[in-house]
Amino acid sequence: MTDLPDWMLDTKTPPDVIVKNKPRKPVTDPTLGIPVVLQKEGTPRHRLVSIGDSLTHGFQSGAIFLTQYSFPAIIAREMGWKEMRYPTYNSPDEGLPINLEKLARDIYNKFGSNINFWNLIPTLFFLQKWLDNNEKFWESGEGSHIPAEKEIYHNLATYGWDLRNTISCNADICLQNIEKTKAKNNILRQVVDNHSDRSAVRVLNSARDSNGKALTPPQAAAALSTEGSKENGEGDGIETLIIAIGSNNALGAMLTFKVAWSGDGYDDVDYNDRYTVWRPIHFKAELDLLVAEIHKIRARHVIFATVPHVTIIPMSNGLGTKVAKGSRYFNNYTLPWIQEEDFQPNKHPNLTQQEVRAIDSAIDQYNDYIVDVVREARQQGKDWYVFELCGLLDRLAYRRYINDPEAQPDWWEELGGEYNLPEPLQKLSPVPNANFFTSDSNGRTNGGLFSLDGMHPTTIGYGIMAQEIIKIMQLAGVKFYESDGVSERPGDVKIDFRRLLQEDTLLSNPPFVVGGIINLIRTIDKNFNLFSNLLRANY
Repeated sequence: MTDLPDWMLDTKTPPDVIVKNKPRKPVTDPTLGIPVVLQKEGTPRHRLVSIGDSLTHGFQSGAIFLTQYSFPAIIAREMGWKEMRYPTYNSPDEGLPINLEKLARDIYNKFGSNINFWNLIPTLFFLQKWLDNNEKFWESGEGSHIPAEKEIYHNLATYGWDLRNTISCNADICLQNIEKTKAKNNILRQVVDNHSDRSAVRVLNSARDSNGKALTPPQAAAALSTEGSKENGEGDGIETLIIAIGSNNALGAMLTFKVAWSGDGYDDVDYNDRYTVWRPIHFKAELDLLVAEIHKIRARHVIFATVPHVTIIPMSNGLGTKVAKGSRYFNNYTLPWIQEEDFQPNKHPNLTQQEVRAIDSAIDQYNDYIVDVVREARQQGKDWYVFELCGLLDRLAYRRYINDPEAQPDWWEELGGEYNLPEPLQKLSPVPNANFFTSDSNGRTNGGLFSLDGMHPTTIGYGIMAQEIIKIMQLAGVKFYESDGVSERPGDVKIDFRRLLQEDTLLSNPPFVVGGIINLIRTIDKNFNLFSNLLRANY
């Protein structure tokens, strides 16, 4: 129920979504003020294990390929822990399903920086061949072969998964999905078929019990945890377990620009892809099942991330001015290349401010449930923590808050205001922000915290997430070591962002053609609505 005026509300919003005018206040104390005294026995064999979706997997620029720069892998490097295991996705076009950064560089190498309407036809022919080769590699070529890995990975995240996938799916189910879906070469959908399943198989195929039975991510983590300590195999087998799942229970609305609230079959992986946003009551039901699985895992510390407001991603472009003075919402949200003067609501995919407000309100309820889960665990003496990922990304939301002080919520200054970027990032020109990434022949012109897909962080963006989790781990008493794995690091552990910046090729060596490609897409969409229709065809 809500007492907001009608102009703020969408009539299709379910009654259990409590639509509010103000955003939820983020958690400022990961412990929620509840002390826990641990009895630590031995040295856990596995120092870090993670369960999650694309944000934990390390997805960026439309593909999974830089898994060594996922935030868990970045943390492991700072811990001096070289034993962390994670999947890789090596291919000629560097990743699955479509590496937009590699594609942009290949277009530049072929056509130079002058991408315009007049070389559209050869560019489209090149694109079709590029995508076709990528499809063949993953569907029938070398990429279709599963690597022979015997040990369970420590990063058990896989992109595209929601709570139900995490609870129910394993490698064998994904293999069955691939086998029963015959790969098709569709020119309107030139994407690797079952790409999420193919990715998940690489994560989970080694996650099996002694009888060869395939395990879900929580079951795989539980299997690792039973290996106990290094000293005698007793006690907790995992030192820190990170859980960051739930974004995909709302992200579908931003990808399709359609709000389809969950209903019957929300808990059926063969049926629920028709829904784009989970009702809070359904999210809580799924969360309760996941938490029951997490309680079976022998982890010394558990860090549970809140769900980000998926509505702030730069893939979703708020048009015009805010709906009212002090509001955080624009009237309409559509694709980033569509300008206000060209926008036609009946032609272009879009969401209204009422729909976006309802999505945010639902996510705020998701996060209240997550915080309640951590609170209850700590009251039971378990060392669980809240990672306020939602609050972190809100403090980086440029157009919603940073560039509009009147829209900043009451808690803005209490949390420190705009997130303070590490010094090496502040020295860049322009300073990285959460806008859509663009570049030209002079280098990056905007963005920098989100990759080319407008949804996932860049490498430095993952570094920021890693830094905030490291703070929580140090609060929990986790020790960090130098690269030798022996010498303990004193004081607050700081990620070397100068090094990470050099490793972030999108920032250190931006492709020159991004701005030109966006302008070309804008021109084509204005006249032919081609890419807006392609978006509908691909989802």
